[in-house]
Amino acid sequence: MCLVANVARATNLTSKLTFCYARKKAAPCALIQMTDPKIIAFHLPQFHRIPENDQWWGEGFTEWTNVRKAKPIYPGHYQPRVPADGRYYNLLDPEVQDWQANLARTYGLHGFCYYHYWFKGKQLLERPVEQLLERGQPDFPFCLAWANEPWTRAWDGGERHVLMPQSYGGPEDWRKHITHLMRIFRDPRYIRVHDKPMFLIYRTSTIRDLQEMLEVWRTELHQAGFKGIHLVSMAGGHEPEPRIHLFEAFADFEPMWTIFRKLPGNFRRRERWLTKVAKLRWTLFGRANRTQLSHDYKAIWTAIEQRILPPHHYPGAFVDWDNSPRRTADKALVMRNFDKAVFAKGIKTQVNKARRSSAEFLFINAWNEWAEGTYLEPDEARGLFFLEAIRDALDSATD
Repeated sequence: MCLVANVARATNLTSKLTFCYARKKAAPCALIQMTDPKIIAFHLPQFHRIPENDQWWGEGFTEWTNVRKAKPIYPGHYQPRVPADGRYYNLLDPEVQDWQANLARTYGLHGFCYYHYWFKGKQLLERPVEQLLERGQPDFPFCLAWANEPWTRAWDGGERHVLMPQSYGGPEDWRKHITHLMRIFRDPRYIRVHDKPMFLIYRTSTIRDLQEMLEVWRTELHQAGFKGIHLVSMAGGHEPEPRIHLFEAFADFEPMWTIFRKLPGNFRRRERWLTKVAKLRWTLFGRANRTQLSHDYKAIWTAIEQRILPPHHYPGAFVDWDNSPRRTADKALVMRNFDKAVFAKGIKTQVNKARRSSAEFLFINAWNEWAEGTYLEPDEARGLFFLEAIRDALDSATD
């Protein structure tokens, strides 16, 4: 076995020359060319004020409101999370968007996937993307993911305490939506696959008339001169999508894809037992050394690493998880036993998995989900570690 690696990466798409097998008598190696996946980070636009949030949560609400007020729930719980240099930014500040893009580019990320909120014609949090279009800056690739859940007071997309219901309407509503999207798709920075704009949908299984809607979309796109749409269903903690023939690809949304669908039985049984113990301690003593809902960081990453990537799937990765700023102690899901070495190993494994599978993209959760504890942006405690680990994974040869 011989190993040839080009670790001097001129761009994010530098090809890797990796493992090859030689026959007996030292026959020459046949080199297999591998290409780095394009790493795309999910991007939350809720870092500016909108009238609806002022009404629902109080005057001046942004994502930072919950982040600032967070407190530790148990000894050793890492809260509050404080951005490095006190950068509690307003996403409508052009300098902030430029800073984010420059930072992401420096450490090897290919682009951002902004969440898109569309409720039968009603939009929320659309201004950051609109500003990108108006300014034509920063010069950094992006795409959209339709977060097609209802907005609720529990932040879980459920059916209780709904603030903004999700409704899909009929053909005229679908045409209105795709017409709006086409204006964004035409931006030269918009991410395409085979010249088709890539569009992700978070919960495709909730769209009853999905096939009919997509037929309308594709007809409208064709008439407008598009070559089609690269449609991606997000594989997460919600109900699985059975209509796989309607999509070009699936994106593994971690850690939810693993926690709710792909944990091995021994991991799942162990977590159930530990959860019962934690709930008993909270009930009897009003405290415990973890939240009632918790998962071991290394165990989740181990499950992700060991899983074979199915065909037509883009691999996923996650930074951390702690949504206690949005939840009460009995409802918060917090990763325990965070370990930098685990992330560094895990992201390298996922990059190599994408290389071997020729997966064009790797989606990471997330760029700036501060109230869910999963963000690549630097904070006071961990700094640039996660971004440096991504850069190192891309610079490494395949193991």
